[in-house]
Amino acid sequence: MKYRLLAVLAAISLIVAACGSGDDDTTTTAAAGGGDDGGGTAAEVIDIDFWVAFSDEARLGFAEDRAAEFNTKHPEYNVKVTSFASYNDAFDAAVLAVDSGEPPGLIHFFEAATRQALDAVDEAGNPIFKSVTEAIGGRSEILGEPVVLDDVVSAARNYYTVDGSFYSMPWNTSSTVMFNNMDMLNAAGITEPPATWADVEAACEALAALPDGPSGCITWPNHSWFVEQSMGQVGELLANADNGRTGRATEAYLESDGMLEYLNWWKSLSDAGYYTYTGLQRDWDGTSNAYIAGEVAMLIYSSSDTTFFDENTDFTNVASFMPRNGDVPYVGNLIGGATIWMLDGMDSATEDGALAFMNFFSNPENAAAWHQLTGYIPITQAAVDLLESQGWYEESPNSKVASDQLAAAANTPASLGALLGNFVGIRDIITIAIEDILVNDLDVATRMATANEEANKSLTEYEQLFGN
Repeated sequence: MKYRLLAVLAAISLIVAACGSGDDDTTTTAAAGGGDDGGGTAAEVIDIDFWVAFSDEARLGFAEDRAAEFNTKHPEYNVKVTSFASYNDAFDAAVLAVDSGEPPGLIHFFEAATRQALDAVDEAGNPIFKSVTEAIGGRSEILGEPVVLDDVVSAARNYYTVDGSFYSMPWNTSSTVMFNNMDMLNAAGITEPPATWADVEAACEALAALPDGPSGCITWPNHSWFVEQSMGQVGELLANADNGRTGRATEAYLESDGMLEYLNWWKSLSDAGYYTYTGLQRDWDGTSNAYIAGEVAMLIYSSSDTTFFDENTDFTNVASFMPRNGDVPYVGNLIGGATIWMLDGMDSATEDGALAFMNFFSNPENAAAWHQLTGYIPITQAAVDLLESQGWYEESPNSKVASDQLAAAANTPASLGALLGNFVGIRDIITIAIEDILVNDLDVATRMATANEEANKSLTEYEQLFGN
């Protein structure tokens, strides 16, 4: 069957308009889109391509090692991991692969692409991706691998459940936390990590008064995800239809009170010399390097690198909840990260192999090991229980902060985050607007009014293509 990833193509065009093996002789490939029911013969090995949007040695190596273990345990299958440098690169490759009729079996997509993935159809108008819940069909084990989907922790379960179904298998799930150089903060008389915006301001004032204080106070990447987090904290929606969760979102809210208050606070920190902007959008490396080098005392960042900061700082590094507006009741922070999507159209043997691998991949031991390697939250309750029984959180208390923060969130559309058409492009619109505000000293309300027009134009064009 020939596939077209129409939603991806549309998203790419909208973004542009808005502004971007060594198989042995006994192995035969079973294409993800076809094959005889029942798979191959006893002499054949069924290949399952798994496309991963990681290229670093640690995270890619984890995926490769788990695939190798699964292949040893199930020699009738050969899960093959292919690396991509980013989620967007995986998207681009998916466009080519599905259109050529040779899609992989499993693809690693990020959370902002959920709406686009759900809207992707083949030439006959059928969804390209198959619901993992539907494919499992109520089974408790597949090829001897226990099904873990029902044990996924609530934050990921609530975000990725659409119309009562998991359409993808959660894998790397994170939240925003703040990392604190407590040696610096203690020197300035600050004994606890700042919890509110006012606390951050007070800490920055105290740090600035030190004769040998850091050159800056706080930093975080200029990325729309942090804006989305702040909207969740104060319970405000990013889009209508309950953030696209009770219907299709048709209007973005980039001029809400919560949005403007957060961006004005961000700008005030920058104007005071407290916030360090590296000058690059989405600069994860630059901001983390500034924190490690002692140029700032606080870093708001993804919890996915908790282990990295624990291992690579030579000061007392303490993780805490993302600071919030203390004048507004707290609602909750959102998740970030990605899931594993399964292409529809596989024969039954290939599909069962893909399902078995996904559940093996996130069994308690593997989910716990993934968390320890990175800082992404343990994705199932059984993994959490395993880590607690091993004393992991007593040894590494920073590793529990993201899970605690997500557990503290109310289950509301605001704290779940948005399911939004062309979310990738709308995130770019927000990020570009923030850079204009920080670098060109633009008025927040004026600049966000323009961004709101751009976002709604992009969303309207998307919905004209896919809304029906």
